[in-house]
Amino acid sequence: MIETLAHQYDFFITFMIDGGSVMWVLFGLNLLLWYGLGYRYILLTRGTRGNVRHLIEKHELAMSNNEVKPHLGMMDSAVYDALLAYKEARKYTLSPRDLIDDALLNYSIEIKQYSVLVRTVVILAPLVGLLGTVDGMIETFDALTSGSMFAQGQSISSGISKALFTTELGLMVAVPGLIVGRTLDRKQNRFDMDFEQITDIICTKEHHAQ
Repeated sequence: MIETLAHQYDFFITFMIDGGSVMWVLFGLNLLLWYGLGYRYILLTRGTRGNVRHLIEKHELAMSNNEVKPHLGMMDSAVYDALLAYKEARKYTLSPRDLIDDALLNYSIEIKQYSVLVRTVVILAPLVGLLGTVDGMIETFDALTSGSMFAQGQSISSGISKALFTTELGLMVAVPGLIVGRTLDRKQNRFDMDFEQITDIICTKEHHAQ
């Protein structure tokens, strides 16, 4: 087991060194990308299924029974905090909409975390890969000029193939990140619309109650 891991480690290090310094940059970008995507995926967990009106009614009932704040997901917590803000507004005769908006502001900020990081890595990865390709092509043509490539028994095609590999790797980092990132951005937009709906429904109920 240990020998297998050591062999895989040696292979990885050799692979990265052969690819040049750009490979390490792409490796770091890949780690940052999937950390950001993983964080956003966990963060954007909705919690209880159902429309916003149903969630508000459910948590109103829970609060009337003095149940503790739920930890099922972001939407449950947001509805609970919005209802607390509504009760606070009624207690001190303040504007419910302002207090509810303040309560949901932290959630609106939170759902945007690492979205810029993901978009930045998706843009940078292909460019870094292209930089590695240009660098590799320059080395290949320099070797052809000096004749060192033929002296070492290497072909032109192998040198160009190695140079183009960084572009391929850059696209392999960027394309999945683009697809998953767009999916998570759509979830973020749905959360934004749900937060607005929470405020509207609770404030409408306040208006009818008056």
